[in-house]
Amino acid sequence: MRVLTVLAILAAGPVAAQTCGGSWSAFKAGLVDEAVTLGLERGVAERFLANAQQDADVLRADRAQGVFQRDFVDFSRRLISNNRIENARAQSQRQDAIFDRIEAELGIPREVLLAFWAFETDFGAVQGNFNTRNALVTLAHDCRRPELFRPQIFAAMELFARGDLNPDTTTGAWAGEIGMVQMLPGDIIENGRDGDGDGQVSLKTSPPDALLSGASVLSSLGWVPNQPWLQEVVVPDAMDWSLSGTQTRLPASDWAAMGVQAREGDLAQLPASLILPMGRNGPAFLAYPNFDVYFEWNQSFVYVLTAAYFATRIGGAQVYDAGNPAPGLSGDQIQQLQEKLQARGYDVGGADGILGAKTRAAVQAEQQRLGLPADAWPTASLLAQL
Repeated sequence: MRVLTVLAILAAGPVAAQTCGGSWSAFKAGLVDEAVTLGLERGVAERFLANAQQDADVLRADRAQGVFQRDFVDFSRRLISNNRIENARAQSQRQDAIFDRIEAELGIPREVLLAFWAFETDFGAVQGNFNTRNALVTLAHDCRRPELFRPQIFAAMELFARGDLNPDTTTGAWAGEIGMVQMLPGDIIENGRDGDGDGQVSLKTSPPDALLSGASVLSSLGWVPNQPWLQEVVVPDAMDWSLSGTQTRLPASDWAAMGVQAREGDLAQLPASLILPMGRNGPAFLAYPNFDVYFEWNQSFVYVLTAAYFATRIGGAQVYDAGNPAPGLSGDQIQQLQEKLQARGYDVGGADGILGAKTRAAVQAEQQRLGLPADAWPTASLLAQL
C-alpha cells in the first residue's frame, strides 16, 4: 500500500517531482528515479518504461472533448435510449447475484452501477484500445494536467510488480482507465475486488469483479446506503432562482415551502440542491448528498447529471419534462462568455467552451448583478450585456 500513501501525498498538491515536458528520455529517467524513492525496485520501473512511447492519439482525445459542450437535453438524449435501458435491465437480471451482494454489503443501488457500466463501456463491449502505460506517461509528460496522471504511473508500476498489469499489452481508455467500469490504476489497487471468487481481479473480463470493484470505489467516495441521489421536480413560475445550483443546499421542507414539488412520489427528507441544467424553464431536479459522489467519478457537469438521471430511469422513473428553455449558447459563445467572466475576476476553470459548475456559478453571480433571473443558464442576451 506504499504507493497509495504516496498517491495521497501527490494528490494533496504539486511537489518538486511533478515535472512535465522536456526530453522524453529524460522524463522517463526522472520517473524511474522517483519510483525508487517511493519504494519500487529500479529494475521494475525500468522494465515498465522500457518500451513506453508518446501517443499522439491520446493527446488528440484529451483535447477533443466537444461532446461535453452539448446541453443537458441534447447530451442525455444522445446517451440514453430505450434499447440501452432494456439492456441495463437485462444485465440487472443476468448479474442479479452480484448486485444483491453489492446492495447488501455496500448499499450501492444496482441502477447506479448499471448507468456507469452502460456509459463507460456499453456493458463491457467498448473498453478502449489505447495502451494504458503509454496513455498515462503521455498525459503526465504533457503539461496540461500532469498532477492527475503522474501518480497513476507509479500505481501502474505497482500493479506490474504484482503481476497484475502487462505494460506492453494492457489497454483501455485514452486517459488510462482499465476495464468494464473504467478504473485508474490507483483505484484498482485500493478498490479492486474479486467478485466471482476465482482469486483474481479481472476488470476487463469479469462483470462481477468489475461491478464489485466499481461499487467499492463509490463506497470509498462516501456513498450513503439507502439514500436517493436525484429526483425530478416541478418548480413554480417564480421563486428566488439564485438559490439554485450545487453550491446551495437546503432542507427538502424549505424547497417545498417555495413551491418545489416532486414530479413522482414525495420529496426525500434530506438536504438537497435545486439543479436547473437549462435554466428555470427547462428540466429541474433535486440533487441529494449522494449526488456529490458522482463528481468524484467524473468532473463533467453534463455527464454527471446524465448518469445520475439515467440511473433513475433504469429504476423506473419517467422521462423528464424538457420544458421550454431559452436557446443556449454554442461552444464558441460559451468560450467568449468565459473569457468575459475571467476578465471580471471569476474563476471558471479556463475558457474551454464547456458550461461546467464554475462557469454556471459565475453566470449566476452576473445575472444577479444585472437584475436578471439568476438561474445560471447563459443566453445570447446575457452574453451581449457582458
